[in-house]
Amino acid sequence: MTVKVEVIEGGIPHTKIMIAGLVCTIVCLYLSYLNVVTNTEVFSFFGGLAAIAALIWGSHTIKVLCSYGIGTGVPSAGMIAFGSGVIAMLLATTIKVDLAIPIVALVLAAFIGLILGYLANEVLNMKIPAMIQALTELAVVGALTLMGFAVLITGKFTFLGLTSGSVTLLNSVSMPSYQVSFIGGGLTAVAFLLGAIAIQHPFNACLGPGWKQDRMLMLTAECGFLSMIVAAFMSFALITAVPAIISLLIAIIGWVYTYGEYIKMSKRDAYAWLDSKPIPDVEGH
Repeated sequence: MTVKVEVIEGGIPHTKIMIAGLVCTIVCLYLSYLNVVTNTEVFSFFGGLAAIAALIWGSHTIKVLCSYGIGTGVPSAGMIAFGSGVIAMLLATTIKVDLAIPIVALVLAAFIGLILGYLANEVLNMKIPAMIQALTELAVVGALTLMGFAVLITGKFTFLGLTSGSVTLLNSVSMPSYQVSFIGGGLTAVAFLLGAIAIQHPFNACLGPGWKQDRMLMLTAECGFLSMIVAAFMSFALITAVPAIISLLIAIIGWVYTYGEYIKMSKRDAYAWLDSKPIPDVEGH
């Protein structure tokens, strides 16, 4: 049995959101490679924008999956997205051709997600029509989001860039240090949680009879920029101050705008329910 998901309760078809999210994420990741071309770290903020684009796509994928009545599965969907995605992202960074890393991560994540979706439907016998497609998408979203945060924090998406760092001794001698890196410093776990919370919260917060697609996606963008603010602060430890400040300013401006828009949409949707009349009092009771 196959189900073609086009529109969920009105709004933009899921397929269009998926394509737009994928294209924007990949483009932003490759724009961040300008750091290598120009030998700077100024373009690190593109990693944060890549993560946000992926999160917007992923939150709608969760909506599609949980429309089959598995609302309690929202947190697990977010965790499986990044649990499978982190494997694909780390494996992809080990290849020698830098420019192929985002594409390899995408392919590996899709393969892992496909296997997980098959096991969930055929072995665990969940029999949810959108399960295989959704878990495949979520694995890709998880891998690309983590890669985006890695770029934002370190300026690179290569394995060497994620594992190498240095520490200065006596204000003069610079020594290589694995601990002062994205992977060695445990920042992978922090990026994991920043992405997982941002992808699963919007649908949980917006579900119900008054659900609106634009409000949920705007909340996803707001959560994404909020996570980007945290990641930008973390980047001060691994990249120079100017690129980190640029990322932080972009994240704050994006968060202020999306938060304001989300509040407007929330008021709009709350106002739409004001026409309902209160339950009338029955005489004698």
